[in-house]
Amino acid sequence: MLKRVIRKEIEYALRISPAVLIAGARQIGKSTLVQDWGREYVVMDDITQLEAAKNDPQGYIQRLVKPVTIDEVQKAPHLLTPIKLFIDRQRNNGDFLLTGSANVLNLKQSNESLAGRLIELTMYPFSAKEKNQDIDTNIVDVLLDGDVNKLKIASSQLEQVKQFIIEGGYPQSFMMHSPKERFLWFNSYISTYIERDIRSIGELRDIDNFIRFFNVLAPRSASILNKSNITNETRLNAATVDNYISLLEKVYQIHLLKPYHENIGKTFIKSPKVYLTDSGIASHILGIRDEKDLETSRYKGDVYKTFVFAELLKHITYSQHIMDFFYYRTQDKKEIDFIIKRQEKILAIEVKSSYSVQASDFKHIVDFQKRSAYEVTGLVLYHGDKVVGFGENLFAVPLGALC
Repeated sequence: MLKRVIRKEIEYALRISPAVLIAGARQIGKSTLVQDWGREYVVMDDITQLEAAKNDPQGYIQRLVKPVTIDEVQKAPHLLTPIKLFIDRQRNNGDFLLTGSANVLNLKQSNESLAGRLIELTMYPFSAKEKNQDIDTNIVDVLLDGDVNKLKIASSQLEQVKQFIIEGGYPQSFMMHSPKERFLWFNSYISTYIERDIRSIGELRDIDNFIRFFNVLAPRSASILNKSNITNETRLNAATVDNYISLLEKVYQIHLLKPYHENIGKTFIKSPKVYLTDSGIASHILGIRDEKDLETSRYKGDVYKTFVFAELLKHITYSQHIMDFFYYRTQDKKEIDFIIKRQEKILAIEVKSSYSVQASDFKHIVDFQKRSAYEVTGLVLYHGDKVVGFGENLFAVPLGALC
């Protein structure tokens, strides 16, 4: 079994909290991760367990041997209240480890937050570092703390970028032996898991409308969210579009990246950017099956940005430091793909799919450096093989550093 960065976080959380929830999309390895920990294990995909939990929720929780792992708890959100009552009577740290493939605490069926009794951890598909079993390197921390010039990037990492973009981070996807196998798996994943989870947690009256919406939204990954444009193209009303966006967030298929704001004499765009959380799914929907497809796709730049976004999000989430994640765009069209802020330090990151970098690629970062009150390190991620300095705190960095 491949090691996961989040395992240490889970073990620590179980030591300090009576309940821990691991939330994330289906098929990212949650069940594999939490089995064989020497705990009682039940899964709500088991019809018998689910019926027992529905028939007598309080008695069901009382009878379970503790400590217990309850897998796929989003199927039984009514268990949250009896879990709360049990914890209030017998508060033992580590008693409940829950997993869910939807944002359980935000479901309409759940009116219980377990505030003060539960730590929620978000789990994502495999990062590129995890696929290479380099689980001790958090690239965001390295870039913020270290000397960027001293980054060591192996030739194998440089060669993996395109393949990792196309595969994404779902275990079944990167274990497939051919583009055809991967195509069939992604088709099945979208129809079997995404559609099923969406049906189970939300009001979805017309699956055809939802699929049309998803196919319209996917090519907009890495773009500013323009709901009126989507409404016009899908012929859906605004309320339905808002509902579908909310549902996709709840099952961890999209992420809305907020715009950066700072008092630097600029007027900022206020709308978020939308990102698919996996470049493999994005590539599949966009018809990118192999490296040749990637090179010739008109969506190439956005797919690269989707991959980098997903990698950065994982490293930010799993870091021991608290960070904020934004994009930067002003009304006068100065734009930076990603802003990562940690206390008084900022990483300003541009993404290029090209094999070379020019000084002009840093122009918006340089403008931002001059205006910001924080210490800004500017990076352009590119397809080259060397870290190259372009001035004070400005570096071209190979995309392979993420792998």
